[in-house]
Amino acid sequence: MNWYVEVLKKYVVFSGRARRKEHWMFFLFNIIAVIVVATVDLAIGTFPLLYPIYFLAVLLPHLGVTVRRLHDTGRSGWFILLSLIPLVGGIILIVFLATESEERPNAYGPNPKAAAAY
Repeated sequence: MNWYVEVLKKYVVFSGRARRKEHWMFFLFNIIAVIVVATVDLAIGTFPLLYPIYFLAVLLPHLGVTVRRLHDTGRSGWFILLSLIPLVGGIILIVFLATESEERPNAYGPNPKAAAAY
């Protein structure tokens, strides 16, 4: 849960780097939250109301952590636009997001994994 809150604190931060764990934990908690919000929305009978509000609330943090994750792998944040390519774009983006971080500092900043060890 800490990872989810940390990403929300960096609401629109697109600079720097994000560890693989930070990105995927945010993704996991976000999926759980979407399921809970959609279920509550269905239960109270206002289905197309709460879900889009939640989606819009976490859209910028999700884009921010994804761009920072791409920075951690040594790629530009513009690679996020690969997801717009039908069929293969999303798969390529997932592979980029799942690859190992660059161990040494890169053009986007120091390695966050090394900084967390101290």
